[in-house]
Amino acid sequence: MSNNSPSASRGQENREEAPPGWPELQDGLANSFGLSMLLVSGPQPPALVVSNNNSICAAFQSSPQHRKRCDPFCGDAHRKATQANDTVEYKCHAGLLCFAKPVQIENRALAIIGGRAFVQGADYQQLVERYRSGELKELESPTFFSNNIFAERHRLRDLNERVEKGVSRFSSEPRAVAETLVHANGASAPKAESLVRVEAPSLPDRTLELEIERLRGELEHSSRFTDTLQRFLQRISSEDPTKTYYSIISNSRELLDSERASLMVFDEPTNKLILKAAIGMNVDPAAVGHMGVGEGVSGSVIESGKALIIYDVDSSEITPAPADRRYKTKSFISFPITIGGRKIGVLNIADKLGGRRYDEVDLSLLEIIGPQVALALEKAEWQERATAYQLMSITDPLTGLPNRRYLEERLTEEVNRSKRSEFPMCFLMIDIDDFKAYNDNNGHQAGDLALQITAHCLKGALRAADVASRYGGEEFCILLPQTTAAEAVVIADRIRQRVATTHFPHGKSQPHGHVTISIGVSTFSSIVNSAETVIAAADRALYQAKSLGKDRIEFYKDGSEGASANES
Repeated sequence: MSNNSPSASRGQENREEAPPGWPELQDGLANSFGLSMLLVSGPQPPALVVSNNNSICAAFQSSPQHRKRCDPFCGDAHRKATQANDTVEYKCHAGLLCFAKPVQIENRALAIIGGRAFVQGADYQQLVERYRSGELKELESPTFFSNNIFAERHRLRDLNERVEKGVSRFSSEPRAVAETLVHANGASAPKAESLVRVEAPSLPDRTLELEIERLRGELEHSSRFTDTLQRFLQRISSEDPTKTYYSIISNSRELLDSERASLMVFDEPTNKLILKAAIGMNVDPAAVGHMGVGEGVSGSVIESGKALIIYDVDSSEITPAPADRRYKTKSFISFPITIGGRKIGVLNIADKLGGRRYDEVDLSLLEIIGPQVALALEKAEWQERATAYQLMSITDPLTGLPNRRYLEERLTEEVNRSKRSEFPMCFLMIDIDDFKAYNDNNGHQAGDLALQITAHCLKGALRAADVASRYGGEEFCILLPQTTAAEAVVIADRIRQRVATTHFPHGKSQPHGHVTISIGVSTFSSIVNSAETVIAAADRALYQAKSLGKDRIEFYKDGSEGASANES
């Protein structure tokens, strides 16, 4: 996928300073090989020309915070290549394989950076994990995965050789060579005879025709694979876990030209694999028994964490599948899905179209999509857990508010989001003043009604993103995501006044002549930075509000509670 638009390259290249005709030649080579190419005259960025840039590199180089990670690699590639006076190969901090080649164009000492490609699935998986939960999670580039490049090592070597030929031919016929490669890239290609006439005469006619045909074939293969991969990554995630499971196997089946696929997800509490989805099998996933770790092919694969590729079942030690499964071929792949060593599931692919066998290329494709499949499955797992919580009743039956269990789960998520994105967050702990006396004097039914009325007051005073819950007894909690302390004061006082002005059947018997509440507020900070400390800080502030006379709001911030916000 080409990434040569002004918006994609702005600030990273200066094409007007490149030798005339070279940008077109470089774009043609980069697109035909499906690799990145840069022409540099010194430290990078910026480059003179950027062709088909890897979106990962673009994200790093567009980030002032993370750009320095590239400095020892592509940033210093020109110096290393010109100093060595030869091609220098290196793998950068992101796991991308690159080469830097010194070139002389128009008597200028320049260098070509080529590749920027993953040649091992493990490198890609490691980067995805760093982006998901490691030190790169703050990068948060919306285009990080838009143009990831994968290639075999020999393609980088072939590009290196082609660059050498291109430079020598460009020196004598720059415009003709550029036009030839642009046409070879598939853009309104003229007849082969006209291409021969504009090409440098050193290449025999038939050789040139074959060269152009090969370029077109490579471009077609590269574009088809890249498009398929991008469609795969876009399709596999859904808000419905079941749709996610079937999207994974249907798109995996398409990518590997297979008729049959199945997905098993690891259930950690039972230490078993559960069949979630299957295509091409005459079986209901719900009717298939769970498989223990170490049992059968899938159980062995999830236990070892290593993929299994079988070329011919008859020539292996694998027990043939039952006849009623009706497999068409004797070759299959069983692939483990993991995140940071944690077991997620197993993807099984069988019955390749045309009766062909699976090979190392198929395995490489699974290694490429594996990290994205793992992320999609992890999301589906959280969605299923949410559904499970609903089935177990996350709602307090008396007040209709979410219960403490749900609140603590959400609070952990919001704390992690605040850490990752530096969002503000506040938390309110609320207690009905003198509720025990109200309950004892008026009966439990009156007490229950008072709790219901208070819950109604909370619901009416909150925004859509806020989460109110019943914490226990007469205590309520409110989670305020992306909310500053100043905003929390306004919300807390609105709640306090709403309760104070709401009619309760026995409110006049309370000490203030109406029902009141006290509120303790905690704010996310470098000290209050976990679900436990957020709750504890709000609880301390609530205690302070009670001790200072009730019907008031108190803050706990960075270890110093007692900052009064409002009182009646």
